[in-house]
Amino acid sequence: MATLDQKSPNVLLQSLCCRVTGKSEAEVAHQFQFAVRVIGSNYAPTIERDEILVSDKIKKELLKQRRAEDAALFSELHKRLQGQAVLKHRWSVLYLLLSLSEDPRKSSSSSRVGAYSSLFAQPLPRDAHSTPFYCTRPQSLSLGYADRPAAGLGSSLGTSGISSLGVYSINGPTPTPQSLLAGQPPVAAAPLGSRLAWALPVNPAPSAAVAPPSSAAAPPASALAPPTARTAPSPKLTRARRDGDASAEVTEATLVRDILYVFQGIDGKFIRMSGQDDGYKIDPKVSLSKSLRDLSSRLSELGWLHNKVRKYTDSRSLDRAFGLVGQSFCASLHEELKEYYRLLSVLHSQLQVEDEQALPLVSSDGSLTLRRLLVWMYEPRFRLKTLAALVDFCQGRKGGELASAVHAYGKTGDPQMRALIQHILSLVSHPILHCLCRWIYDGELEDTYHEFFVASDPNVKTDRLWHDKYSLRKSMIPSFITMDQARKVLLIGKSINFLHQVCHDRTPPGKITAVSKTAENPKDAAELLSDLEGAFQEKIDAAYFDTSKYLLDVLNRNYLLLEHLQAMRRYLLLGQGDFIRHLMDLLKPELARPATTLYQHNLTGILETAVRATNAQFDHAEILKRLDVRLLEVSPGDTGWDVFSLDYHVDGPIATVFTRECMGHYLRVFNFLWRAKRMEYTLTDIWKGHMCNAKLLKTMPELSGVLHQCHILASEMIHFIHQMQYYITFEVLECSWDELWNKVQRAQDLDHIIAAHEAFLDSVISRCLLDNNSRSLLHQLRSIFDQIIEFQNAQDSLYRSALEELSLRLQYDDKKKKREEEGEWGVTVEQEAEEQRRVQDFQKNIPKMSSQLRILTHLYQSIVQQFLVLLMTSPDESLRFLSFRLDFNEHYRAREPRLRASLGATRGRRLSNI
Repeated sequence: MATLDQKSPNVLLQSLCCRVTGKSEAEVAHQFQFAVRVIGSNYAPTIERDEILVSDKIKKELLKQRRAEDAALFSELHKRLQGQAVLKHRWSVLYLLLSLSEDPRKSSSSSRVGAYSSLFAQPLPRDAHSTPFYCTRPQSLSLGYADRPAAGLGSSLGTSGISSLGVYSINGPTPTPQSLLAGQPPVAAAPLGSRLAWALPVNPAPSAAVAPPSSAAAPPASALAPPTARTAPSPKLTRARRDGDASAEVTEATLVRDILYVFQGIDGKFIRMSGQDDGYKIDPKVSLSKSLRDLSSRLSELGWLHNKVRKYTDSRSLDRAFGLVGQSFCASLHEELKEYYRLLSVLHSQLQVEDEQALPLVSSDGSLTLRRLLVWMYEPRFRLKTLAALVDFCQGRKGGELASAVHAYGKTGDPQMRALIQHILSLVSHPILHCLCRWIYDGELEDTYHEFFVASDPNVKTDRLWHDKYSLRKSMIPSFITMDQARKVLLIGKSINFLHQVCHDRTPPGKITAVSKTAENPKDAAELLSDLEGAFQEKIDAAYFDTSKYLLDVLNRNYLLLEHLQAMRRYLLLGQGDFIRHLMDLLKPELARPATTLYQHNLTGILETAVRATNAQFDHAEILKRLDVRLLEVSPGDTGWDVFSLDYHVDGPIATVFTRECMGHYLRVFNFLWRAKRMEYTLTDIWKGHMCNAKLLKTMPELSGVLHQCHILASEMIHFIHQMQYYITFEVLECSWDELWNKVQRAQDLDHIIAAHEAFLDSVISRCLLDNNSRSLLHQLRSIFDQIIEFQNAQDSLYRSALEELSLRLQYDDKKKKREEEGEWGVTVEQEAEEQRRVQDFQKNIPKMSSQLRILTHLYQSIVQQFLVLLMTSPDESLRFLSFRLDFNEHYRAREPRLRASLGATRGRRLSNI
């Protein structure tokens, strides 16, 4: 036989149990098993120096022994003792008395506390006053009475319910002595009744023997009763014992029942909702220990959170104006509350089972306690906190704005919170994504409650469908949809409706773009949200490119959009040179007349003649029938040149690009270009007149100086107009047109074409000095144009007088020759004197003509100098270069000091930039 030192620890521990209890090895199986679990526990025993807790334990033990009067007496004596300053360490005295009453060597008949007080013989566990931070799903808790996990006394004395969360104890399954001695693996834990029996004091009477651990069934209820009273109390008596009398303190069991009601937002017996403090408060008249009060307050938070979420859902569920997105949000909150109610029903069932089994709730390991509730309700409290915070964040929001709020709240590093918000977001965004799919695939917009980020105005007519009917509600764009995606979504549906309503295209949307999987249910919405940069982006891009490409093809093929754009350039912007020149030649006699004498049908006939005589006749018939003549508003003194204008009629789909505002811009530019072209045409006539009449007037030497002045001034004007025409034609129109055409060729949708066209017109207007910033320049330029007209009138008057005088002189010479040939005197003295008087009168008018030309030249040059000064100070670099070309030989710079200063400053700026 092996010596004592050679025995294993298990054998030594079993021998110790036999020595202490005085029983055989077979009879101490339960005590040995309990000792093994205590030694193997990870929780080091500590002592909580809490006087209230010790006094509560003593009172609970007295109540469990049906000694309510003694418990009340003890409570009264303890209060008196607290009022006395005799004892400084009252906790030590109470703990000593409690320890003495729980001494296992003490006979059960000699103590009035009873056998159940032995449950408190063990010291309190470490951190018994705090709530453990443990998270588990409430639905996974096994709360049935028969399925409770096995746990020893140590687990009931401060593990805060952690050991009851599964079918294993803290340190694994509870081993039996036989398995430990034989080295076999541990078996499953014993039932709850057996575990309670282990904690009972040993009774030598045969009737007190407990069932062996091998018994699978729970022991009878009589085995749980104290040795002095073996019969089980009735449920009514148990419930009364839990609640206690009004004069007694509130037990933890009563608080558990109240807390379960508070979880549902219902006031309990001692815990009620305080409207003033906006929270649940414990009745101040109730005497509770600090630990129980703290636990109750922490658990009551779930009721407050539940009420907050429930109030929001109740108030919004019946609000139809809240919309489909809001109802989906309420449905997701209802779903979370349903899971919460499911847990509460399990807890209520557990409480009902304990009432039926008449279990002593204070000491039973499987009973509901505040600490266990705190552990089990950790995750529900976390979810309710998230929902309550989300409800606060979403107040006053609806539609896409509500979805943005939910999405923004999910940007967190907590995976559990992110998963919860993602699930809610999938439900909330389902109506939005479903509406989006119908919009981009069918062009249908059903947004009764104005939740979608695409808005429709039913009052807009068809001709303004593209510009005004549909728009973006920026506040309703969900944050998970970018602005570029929202713009594409708007264009897709708008293009489909434009094709159907304006272009009268009956092609089904399914043939325009392939329909991919739509968001028919929240699961599909969740899949789209999980891949916003992948599948979702591809879905939008595919629909956008297919729909936009088809729309542009229809506009170019059926409605000649690009041809109309080129026609604007050729006719309204004077790009068809032969047509414009011939039209001016035909219109010159008509336009020289007063504006009030013009008739539109006459001008229209001239226009048709010019079309048939030039290359314009080869244009498409659809373009030529839109070309027309327009007379502007007549002002007093206007001639035909001032009121004539070409017009181009647009309607149907092309009116979307060439809007009324755009056509107004075209007319402004045409009038400016037409006037500039008229100046060029006028100066050409002046030059032709000068070339033709110069030889005829050589016989009149007195006119040589005046004719020289005319030639110099005409050259200045021709140089100016030629440079202006070069600037307008090449630097403005051609460059802007080339940029527009490149943009149109690269355009992906109709909006790109419209934007490029509007940018083209804006550039032409600003660079042709027709915008508000160039009014002073335009005023000077028009003054120069007026001076050219004045010069033409002055030169025409000069040539008429000179030619008339020349004609009279020739007639005089012819008459004189003829009379000489007839053998008569050429002229008489009277005729010769009259001829000399007439010549002298003409010669007297020559200084006046010269003076008029000098005044005209001085006025013209002063206006040009002011125009150059404005050009030099312009922020537009092309206008500054124009000033250099206009004054290439510094002719005007030598006359104008301001021009020299401006030129120097400009050169300085250019050098500094270099």
